[in-house]
Amino acid sequence: MKDTKNTYNIKNLNCPGCALKIEKKIKELDCVSFASIDLVNNKLSITSSSETIDILKTINQIVDRIEPGTKITEVVEETEEGRKVNLISIISGFILFLLAYFNLFTENITTVLFIVSYAFVGYKVIYKAFKNISRGNLFDENFLMVMATFAAVYVKSYPEAVAVMLFYEIGEFFQDLALNRSRKSIKELIDIQPKFAHLKQDNQLSKVEPSEVKVNDIIIVKPGEKIPLDGIIIEGQSSVDSSQLTGESIPKNVEVDDEVLAGFINYNGLLTIKVTKKYEDTAVNKILELVQNAQSKKAKVEKFITKFAKIYTPIVILLAVLTVLLPMFFVPTYQFDEYLYRGAIFLVVSCPCALVISIPLSIFGGIGASSKQGILIKGGNYLDVIRNVGIVVFDKTGTLTKGNFVVTKVIPLKNNLEKMVERTIYAESLSNHAISKAIVKYQSLTIDQSKIKSFEEIFGRGVHAVIENDDVLAGNAKLMIDNHISFSEVNEVGTIVYVAINHTYVGYFVIEDEIKQEAKNTIHQLKKLGVSKTLMLTGDSQKVAEHVGNALSIDRIHANLLPEDKLQILESLKAENSNTCVMFVGDGVNDTPVMTLSDVGVAMGALGSDAAIETSDVVIMNDDLSKLIDAKKLAHITHKKVWQNITFALGVKFFVLALSAFGLANMWEAVFADVGVTLLAVLNSILILKYKTK
Repeated sequence: MKDTKNTYNIKNLNCPGCALKIEKKIKELDCVSFASIDLVNNKLSITSSSETIDILKTINQIVDRIEPGTKITEVVEETEEGRKVNLISIISGFILFLLAYFNLFTENITTVLFIVSYAFVGYKVIYKAFKNISRGNLFDENFLMVMATFAAVYVKSYPEAVAVMLFYEIGEFFQDLALNRSRKSIKELIDIQPKFAHLKQDNQLSKVEPSEVKVNDIIIVKPGEKIPLDGIIIEGQSSVDSSQLTGESIPKNVEVDDEVLAGFINYNGLLTIKVTKKYEDTAVNKILELVQNAQSKKAKVEKFITKFAKIYTPIVILLAVLTVLLPMFFVPTYQFDEYLYRGAIFLVVSCPCALVISIPLSIFGGIGASSKQGILIKGGNYLDVIRNVGIVVFDKTGTLTKGNFVVTKVIPLKNNLEKMVERTIYAESLSNHAISKAIVKYQSLTIDQSKIKSFEEIFGRGVHAVIENDDVLAGNAKLMIDNHISFSEVNEVGTIVYVAINHTYVGYFVIEDEIKQEAKNTIHQLKKLGVSKTLMLTGDSQKVAEHVGNALSIDRIHANLLPEDKLQILESLKAENSNTCVMFVGDGVNDTPVMTLSDVGVAMGALGSDAAIETSDVVIMNDDLSKLIDAKKLAHITHKKVWQNITFALGVKFFVLALSAFGLANMWEAVFADVGVTLLAVLNSILILKYKTK
């Protein structure tokens, strides 16, 4: 059976340690080739050769052994009811705790109140702990909390035993709340899917789900509504807001024959649109799929924390045992109850939740914030690379320049201007290259396709066509040389298209492109953000390349390149600079090999381009080069948040452990070092969503 990739929803899993164990066990299944749990979005992604029903049953058996109460489903299930029940238990337990704590009753009644309060608050934790013990699963968070509080009960510290469980549950409740709010914030940030479409059939409008609309159906979009599907305007004109896809805040005017995409907001006109793509193939769906799948490509620091978590808890438990037993041989005044209490504090601090939850949340927050700016980063691993980029390699056309080519000069060799222009336009009319389109636009000419007897586009050279009885070559100097055409190379700024008719050189076109307004500042800012070297690779002439490169202060310029030449240069560049990361910025279509070879490939202006979205690692949805600055800044901010959380969490935990070893800490500090630190780390992580461009 062919492997299939599926994503399932996870219900009631907020224990990072359990998530790691579940993921490990699922990966061990013979039918599973890939598995990744995303705690940020409550998703399980797997690639499996098994039927959905069979694999779900097997996975749920694994989950039930490790974390009872957690379920893997195909449908999102609401957990609000369970949260209310949990809150009632906490409030009831808290009231009983207060009654006992202030000694309002006899000692026996007070003890009973503490025990009942403990049961009210901790019944779920105790149930999970003993269920896991019966299945041989020790050392999860539930087991550690039960052992720690039982130790407190043993030494008759009833108030602390109840308080630890009470504040652990309160912390878990608020942690769960904060995590869900974080998830909601990120989802709202990237939730750009339209909710409905006005389908026009037989002059009647019906409000339907976008998924019900088919290709070639007609839809109506009213002012203020989101465009629900990709399509072509067949009636009407308006201004549209594309900011949710591109990050571009300036409205764009559209009219008949213009393409519009799902997720655009229609401002002020009534638009009639012919649908060109199914709902699942729209640009907005591809964007959301990329962002959702990004979490499965983990950053180095996430992988490190996963490995660290596996050894951290056992080490702290071992230290707890040593804290209780070792002093027995060295401390003359040793009292078992006192050192048991110290060991219990170690158990409370031993869960690495703050790290395992907050770090993926920080990284996904960075990816979500990037998507809001029109930058799609396909995984946390690429955030790592972007931050470490020291060399940026640019394609020229459409990246550093606008790609809006215009013929600025036509020079015939003899008095044959009219025929030269007409034959060249015919020869270029079947090509989609930007240079060809510029030549076709030079003169308004009705193309009679029957005159074109043959056509060939020669990669990296130009075109060869037979127009009626004339053999036409139009392209660069290499095309002329390959075909043994006698000509003189032209030394002018611009792209030169040489033309030969019937193997005789007849003249040339000069075509120029405009440098993007933001290009110079982008390169300057990238250097301030740690980029040490910039290069430009182009198939254009040396003169044109130097004109653009010098204007933008690019460090190295390579011109007259074929695609394979670009590949060789990048290979050499990576070999010479193995200690830094190389970014390639291009169109994502014509530079696929170079983009694949680079450490991170960035496709510019990829809105609506399926090929660009597929081939690149980072997709910038419009042509704004300054988005590279935002991507670099967000990568740095995300990294900073991650290490803030790591430093804070480990610092507090080790500090409390040290105090505990010397008898200077109690369980209140231990609960803060566990749940309190996790809550603060989660709140710190979501601050990344506040990022705005300057």
